[in-house]
Amino acid sequence: MIAKIQRFGGAMFTPVLLFAFAGIVIGIGTLCTTEVILPTLAVEGTFWYSFWQTILSGGWTVFNQLPLLFCVALPIGLCKTQNARCCMEALVTYLTFNYFVGSMLQYWGGAFGVDYFVEETGGSTGLTEIAGIRTLDMGMLGALMISGVTIYLHDKFYNTELPEWLGVFSGSTFVYMIAFFVMLPIALLACLIWPKVQMGINVFQTVVLNSGAFGVWIFVLLERLLIPFGLHHLLYSPFYYDNLVVPGGIIAFWSKQLPTIAADPSPLKDIAPWAAVTATSYSKVFGCPGIALAFYFTAKPEKREELLGLLIPITLTAIICGVTEPIEFTFLFIAPWLFAVHSFLAACLSTVIYMTGVVGAYTGGLLEMITLNWLPLFATHGTAFLIQIGLGLCGTAVWFVVFYFLIKKFDIKTPGREDEEEEIEFGSKEKFREAHGMAQSIKYDADGNMIVEEDKGGKTEIEITPDMDKNTQLAIKILDGLGGPENIVDVTNCATRLRTNVANPDLVATDKYFKSIGTSGISKNGNAMQVIVGLKVPQVREKFENVLSQYK
Repeated sequence: MIAKIQRFGGAMFTPVLLFAFAGIVIGIGTLCTTEVILPTLAVEGTFWYSFWQTILSGGWTVFNQLPLLFCVALPIGLCKTQNARCCMEALVTYLTFNYFVGSMLQYWGGAFGVDYFVEETGGSTGLTEIAGIRTLDMGMLGALMISGVTIYLHDKFYNTELPEWLGVFSGSTFVYMIAFFVMLPIALLACLIWPKVQMGINVFQTVVLNSGAFGVWIFVLLERLLIPFGLHHLLYSPFYYDNLVVPGGIIAFWSKQLPTIAADPSPLKDIAPWAAVTATSYSKVFGCPGIALAFYFTAKPEKREELLGLLIPITLTAIICGVTEPIEFTFLFIAPWLFAVHSFLAACLSTVIYMTGVVGAYTGGLLEMITLNWLPLFATHGTAFLIQIGLGLCGTAVWFVVFYFLIKKFDIKTPGREDEEEEIEFGSKEKFREAHGMAQSIKYDADGNMIVEEDKGGKTEIEITPDMDKNTQLAIKILDGLGGPENIVDVTNCATRLRTNVANPDLVATDKYFKSIGTSGISKNGNAMQVIVGLKVPQVREKFENVLSQYK
């Protein structure tokens, strides 16, 4: 079950990758159309204002169509075959579902406790518009549910063989035919149940808004602690990108409110109390540099120069992009309790900054901080941001001192502190194969085609040739470390991790092996494996699947 949840979380993260660019466009566009910042240019009616409003209209595409994006994106990570066709099936099934719901509410809305004919949707009406369809506001959850049902139907019925004279109804058409009739009872259940769920959501929203500093502390703590399991997306997504707290999710709502917030000198916490829990950036921007410094100054002097080459890119990735797995996974498996300390410090820093009155869109890295917070709002809230930065830098010092002390006190073998006999042996692939027998040996001919040959040792060897690109070489090394092609059940990815389920976890190499080949390690949970590749994981996954398909 945990493996399925992890795959779901990774698949759900696919559209989130679009938010970074969309957020930058919205931040810059809002900055350029705020009169408080540009009193002469940013006036309605000027060419400057009209130009940037046009840019903003495009920038809002991602946030305005989130349910559709999540519906289409889920099959990319979860569908077993013909992902592209399943995406189309999910979209048309989701639209059909909403048409059914809209019609049911139009004729029998009173029986369900819904006023379908209110003038405007949104807010307490429980209604929204999706692709021009007035329907129940089920947000991201509704889209994911219908997409999940479609994926199940696709995997079960897509390859169904029909009589030749019915061939026109095979494939995607057959899947949609079944989905069409399945959506009728699901739409009825949605009309019966979801209005009650909305009442519960309103209660939960009240609890969140009234939790204050403790709510921030516990939210950030859980978000960090769930990272090793790949389940943190499931915690924050309903808050950030769905209607759990505010319409459209906190990030989209915050972006829309930027002009209003920029014109109001009141404390940010008073203007937008609903943005309290979006405080997960601080450990990324301020905490990770402190950890990196502690690694450097506790490393053996002769290893510091080599270590610096590792620390600089992974620390900048955390600071600028907000992707922390590469640096966090360098110590997570060496000392898991140290990761718990890191999570505790993250929760404390976020809570302290919240108590000074600062809230906003703080979920990513420095780019998000600048474009969605500091640039558009500095004119009216600059003092609060300076205090925020000051506290963040104090947090960097705290992280450094705490990690430095704990690493020294308990002699934790963080990078650069390994004993000589425990150092990672690069090129240890052969030793790993020798320790874990596999069935065959795989080589490539001059044309790049994979040749499968029997090996005397009964092992699987994937030969790497010099003409292969680096991502292909890395993919082959990862595949080898995961026990070879015959050990792979399925594969997907999130922002930084290649996620696989394997048939036999005993055939999977150690964390040291995966670090030796150029990744940041591996997280193991039963048969579920997560190789920490970094931001290039989509490209590596493509090469991984190419190699896998040639074998299978």
